[in-house]
Amino acid sequence: MTAPIETTGAAAEAQPEAVLKGVEGKRIEGRSLGQIAWLRFRRDKVAVAGAIVVILLIAIAALSRPIQSLLGLDPNNPNQSLIDPNTTLPKGDFGGMSGDHPLGVDPKFGRDLLARILEGSWVSLIVAFGATLLSVAIGTVLGVVAGFYRGRVDAFISRMMDVFLAFPLLLFAIAISASLQGGAFGLEGLPLHISVLIFVIGFFNWPYMGRIVRAQTLSLREREFVDAARGMGARGPFILFRELLPNLVGPIIVYSTLLIPSNILFEAALSFLGVGIQPPQASWGGMLNQAVKYYEVDPQYMIVPGLAIFVTVLAFNLLGDGLRDALDPRSR
Repeated sequence: MTAPIETTGAAAEAQPEAVLKGVEGKRIEGRSLGQIAWLRFRRDKVAVAGAIVVILLIAIAALSRPIQSLLGLDPNNPNQSLIDPNTTLPKGDFGGMSGDHPLGVDPKFGRDLLARILEGSWVSLIVAFGATLLSVAIGTVLGVVAGFYRGRVDAFISRMMDVFLAFPLLLFAIAISASLQGGAFGLEGLPLHISVLIFVIGFFNWPYMGRIVRAQTLSLREREFVDAARGMGARGPFILFRELLPNLVGPIIVYSTLLIPSNILFEAALSFLGVGIQPPQASWGGMLNQAVKYYEVDPQYMIVPGLAIFVTVLAFNLLGDGLRDALDPRSR
């Protein structure tokens, strides 16, 4: 038989120190859910690139007027000297691109495309963010109430969602926008057009957010922390706003980020159809509408606004996908 190995007292006392060797003087700290989500998001290089582009786009939109003043640009200033009077097309190659007009000029009027892209950026983002905020506010409140109270309340709100989803939204938006072009509610011109677009796009899109929030609320209301709050005497409103809503922030942020590019496309579509932002105010959809007449002879005029919409929508989608992966603990 093999004799048992005896451990001396000194060696036994030294063993925990050997295990903890190299850890002396270091604090072991846990990570919050926000820190874990940030680490997961930071590892996704594509999402980080999308976030950088989104930040740049927001900065450009917010500073579009100062940038135009700094560069001496005017989105509505015609330059007839740059237009061929026989064809109404820009002189030179690639839509009249030059040092003074790096993206060229538009046909017929000769207005600088860079200035009009900058001018259209803040219009598109204001409409998209405003409509998203309206959809999120309505959808979150009604979705939480439906999922928490259930019963008749849930049935009524769910049927209301079905009714809104059954609307032919594009035709309805065209009808409302067209009927309010002259003036309404004490507004006219650009403020009226922006307000109408925000209302139409945001008010009729809330059921999508409402369904997501309702589904999440149905799951959360059965969790232990809700039972504990009930056991401590908490009432419905307290549980809704202090217990459930903080746990819905992740899905709300993710879906909001994915809803913004959809609203950008919706605004561009309405402007393209002539019932959104009206000329001479620059908008990306309106520029595409005017480019239809010239795309065969001046493709530059269609490429520039089309590329602006494509880059913006792609950046927001990449950011939304990255946030979804970072905030969902089950994703890999």
